[in-house]
Amino acid sequence: MGIWQGRSRRKRTGGRLRPIRKKRRFEISRELQHATIGAGTVKRYRVRGANRKLRVLTTQTINVYDPATRKMQRAKIVTVRENPANPNYVQRNIITKGAILETDIGLVRVRSRPGQDGVLNGVRVAAASAA
Repeated sequence: MGIWQGRSRRKRTGGRLRPIRKKRRFEISRELQHATIGAGTVKRYRVRGANRKLRVLTTQTINVYDPATRKMQRAKIVTVRENPANPNYVQRNIITKGAILETDIGLVRVRSRPGQDGVLNGVRVAAASAA
């Protein structure tokens, strides 16, 4: 089943909107494929205008920026600690932008969009600000 991203058939007040046309192919979005912890897998997919995007399906590492030292380093992901997008994503180890990950160098907040960028970048956070 496709996910439709067209205009709603209801008004904000709950009243019915009369359709002005049928659904269009460009209003269909893609099925959800979440980034999780595992062996590194990246998928390429076609978007509008024959352009390409990359989607992280599984990954074990993250590029971490440390504001204290102003350096980038690669860290191994241990688990997902917190995910404001959906509380159930923590149990399933699903990574989205804004998620707090536990790594071998400390807690990291994800700053990239793994479903669209094809890379996982993050910023190291203090333990007190993440809790």
